[in-house]
Amino acid sequence: MNRTGLVIAIGLALVIGLLFGIFPELDLKLAALFYDVAQKAFPLKLNAVAAFARDAAMWVAWAFVLPALAAIVVKFLRPDRPMLISGRAAIFLLVTIILSAGILTNLTFKSYWGRPRPVVVTQFNGDQQFVPWWDPRGTCARNCSFFSGEGATAFWTYAPAALAPPAWRPLAYAAATVFGITTSALRMAFGGHFFTDVAIAGLVTFFVIWLAYALIYRWTATRLTDAQVDAALTRLAQPGYRLMQRLRGRSTSPQRGEVDLRSKSGEGAQL
Repeated sequence: MNRTGLVIAIGLALVIGLLFGIFPELDLKLAALFYDVAQKAFPLKLNAVAAFARDAAMWVAWAFVLPALAAIVVKFLRPDRPMLISGRAAIFLLVTIILSAGILTNLTFKSYWGRPRPVVVTQFNGDQQFVPWWDPRGTCARNCSFFSGEGATAFWTYAPAALAPPAWRPLAYAAATVFGITTSALRMAFGGHFFTDVAIAGLVTFFVIWLAYALIYRWTATRLTDAQVDAALTRLAQPGYRLMQRLRGRSTSPQRGEVDLRSKSGEGAQL
């Protein structure tokens, strides 16, 4: 997540955006590579092995989220105890996947950007008109093509790669890139997305991860410590925890672990 990666991503975004904006038919030509004219279908869509690989890719991506999610849940259940994993890592992983694969993709663009999927456009035996990536005026009503949610989820693996030990980080980035490209190619082969849908999904996801990493880990004015995150989550969880303790008839006074945690992290730490 350095400046070199950001410059490369910006360059790719400009090239892809301009090239496919000026020549939108390139999207159709790439999609046609996976289309069987005789069958009038995208054959790989009916392949059981390919379908399993598509599902498995999402399982792999979400498996990286589970430790962070579990750490946050356990912290809210037992705020008197330290977090199971690094607090910064948990926040970084959860925030980036929620933004990239959730809010920006499914709740924003796919809901309001009416680009039809390849499988339903007239060029591939559908009944809707093809529109370029930059045009939101397509006839798709919901769960539309731009941009790919599964592509964003697959490329989100850049986030756990960014947390790998420095010696392993280049290999982790390479693996995340291959994983994102392979998953995106499957979505194209199924007729689910155009090239620009998956490419822009990967780029948007990278930008989200780069910015979050800079805010949490790199920039002096905003970067956090694990102790600050732990202390902030402890304060957030304490009211609910104390209420549950009172309902159970147990003591609500600070426990030894909670006192030790406060003394280490500092009462004034902010998230």
